[in-house]
Amino acid sequence: MTYSDLESAFQFVSAAHPGEHHAIIHRVTGESFFRSDLLNEDYFPEDAEENDDYIIVPHKNTLDLGKPLVMEFVLEVSPDEYAHVQGLFSRQGAYRRYKDFLTEKGLLERWYAFEDERTKAALLEWCQENEIVLE
Repeated sequence: MTYSDLESAFQFVSAAHPGEHHAIIHRVTGESFFRSDLLNEDYFPEDAEENDDYIIVPHKNTLDLGKPLVMEFVLEVSPDEYAHVQGLFSRQGAYRRYKDFLTEKGLLERWYAFEDERTKAALLEWCQENEIVLE
């Protein structure tokens, strides 16, 4: 399995609320399989639940790559805005408002680089913990 394949599976899982999209990886072949509760689609192998060769791809919240990462970034680059950004996450549409805030402050590209770096580090650590070898 390549990092790109893992990242694609991770992004699929994280594109919806936790528990709505699922992906698994076969530890030996590196093949990934997807299921969406939202779309009523299931491409998991029949033996996936009983077979230890399959591992569930985590959601970004499981790896603390959701709001905790946002707040870490804000503390690092604009600590005076911490309370404001925290308030953005008190209702629906938080990420849209957060990205509008970043655009206004000229920080959007910096956020994307920070998020990408942390995501890659977290996924590589997850692979190591789960004995998944990437090409």
